[in-house]
Amino acid sequence: METKGGFYITQIKQLQDRIFERLLLENGIEISGGQGRILFVLWKTDHMTISEISEKTSLAKNTVSIVVDGMVHKGIVERTINPENRRQTIISLTEYAKSLQEKYEQISQQMNTLFYEGFSEEEQRQFEQYLARILDTLTKNLHVK
Repeated sequence: METKGGFYITQIKQLQDRIFERLLLENGIEISGGQGRILFVLWKTDHMTISEISEKTSLAKNTVSIVVDGMVHKGIVERTINPENRRQTIISLTEYAKSLQEKYEQISQQMNTLFYEGFSEEEQRQFEQYLARILDTLTKNLHVK
C-alpha cells in the first residue's frame, strides 16, 4: 500500500506557514514562522536558555541561535547572562514581544478554525490523537542512536 501521510504533512506545513505569515503581515506583525515558534514557547515560560527553547520547539540549537540573533536585532527578545551560571545565556521577551501576544493568539485561532473547517469535534479529536502518536514515535526515534 502506498502511503502519502508524510507527503501531505509536508505540503500542509508549507501552506500553513505561508498563510500564517500572510495573516501576521496583514495584522502588522513582521515575524517568521521560526520566530513565532520561539515566541510561543517564551510566552508560556519566559527566561529560557537556547537548549530549553530548542527542546520545546523541536528546532536545532544552532537554528534557535540564528533565529534568536535576528529577534534580538529586531528588539523582540534580549539576551542576558545567567548570574547563577555565567556560561548560560538566558533569552527573555521584551515589552514589544509581550505586546504582540494577544494579536498573535487571535491569528493562531484563525488558523485553527481554518485547519478544522468541515471537521466534526470527534473527527478533530481523533485526528489530533493520530498526530500526537506520530509525534511521539518520531520524538522517540530522534533520540535512538
